This record gives sequence, structure tokens and C-alpha cells, in this order.
Amino acid sequence: MTGRIHHRPMSRGSAFFDEVAGGTDPAMLREAGDLAATVLVRGAREAADPALAERIVRLAESEGLETLAEVWSGAPADTLAGSLWRLFLLRQWVYADPERVATEFEAGQRRADVARVVAGVADPPGPDELRAMVDDVLRGIARGDFAVTLFRASAFARIVAAGRASIGESAHEEITRMLVLSEQLEAAGHGEISHPLA
Repeated sequence: MTGRIHHRPMSRGSAFFDEVAGGTDPAMLREAGDLAATVLVRGAREAADPALAERIVRLAESEGLETLAEVWSGAPADTLAGSLWRLFLLRQWVYADPERVATEFEAGQRRADVARVVAGVADPPGPDELRAMVDDVLRGIARGDFAVTLFRASAFARIVAAGRASIGESAHEEITRMLVLSEQLEAAGHGEISHPLA
């Protein structure tokens, strides 16, 4: 019997693990997203810096909505990360189609007077006024009570949902989606009051 020749296994190096791993560890990504949300909300209020408030408003533009989605979109609605995701998504939606939003808001404000006052939109609510309002809501992350920020966004979404229903041009799913967003933001606001969101 002849002796076998054994070869040492070939080393693939660290690149091998990069290929196998297939990207970022989801648990680490979620932890990083939670930490970023906490620093953004809790740290920004302590800083009381107007320039910081403007950077928060433009965060989706500077970092990209896809990046924010990667770290926050999977977070539950009753967390800081989940709330921030919903706020930035609402802003992105307003900026994407301000004319339609203005039409829906105007139709809805007649059906939701209290929500109109809470949302704080100028009258008449044109596209420019709605963009200004949604930016002002996001500034509230840095300069005020986070619960108030969530309640204002919730009221805005509720008015739009009412407007969509009264106009009758939106699919049922679109109306429901906006109503669910409103309810999630409102519940998060109440959660922030009873026990600060984490």
C-alpha cells in the first residue's frame, strides 16, 4: 500500500467570510439603528441647536431614504426607530407629490377640525404650506417634545386619510394605510408620554 499524499487545505482569506456572510448581521444593524434613533431624538433635544434641527429635517436627503429604511423600517411602530422611520416616510411622501397631498388635506380638514388645529397647517393648505408644515414637524424632534411631534404628524395623516375617503379617488388600501400610519404615530405619542420610547 502506497502512502497517501496529504495537502494542507487552501486558505481563502477573510474575503471568503465576506462572501459567505452575505452582508450585515441583522441584529447588529437593528442595534445600530436603535442607538442612532436614541441619539437623534434624545441628544438633539439636549443640544438645542437650530442648525442641528435643520440637519435632522434634511437627513433623508443627505443620507438617502434607502439608508434610513435599512436601519429603521423594520422597527416596531412604538419605538424611537420605528417612529422616526414613519416621520421621514411621511415627509418623503409630501415632497414627492405635494399637489395631491394639498388636495387631500384640504378635503379632509373639513371633516377633521380638531386634527387640523393639532397638525398646524396654514390656511389655505397649498403644496408649499404642506412642505413647510412637515419640515416643521421634523424640527420638533430637536427642539421640542417628541410626543407633540408624533401627535402633529398623526393629525396630519388622519386629515389626509379623511380627505382621501371624501374625494373617493384613492383605493381603499391607500386610505387604510394612511389611517394606520396616523394611529401608529398617535399610539407612539401616548407611549412617549407614559414611558419614553426606546
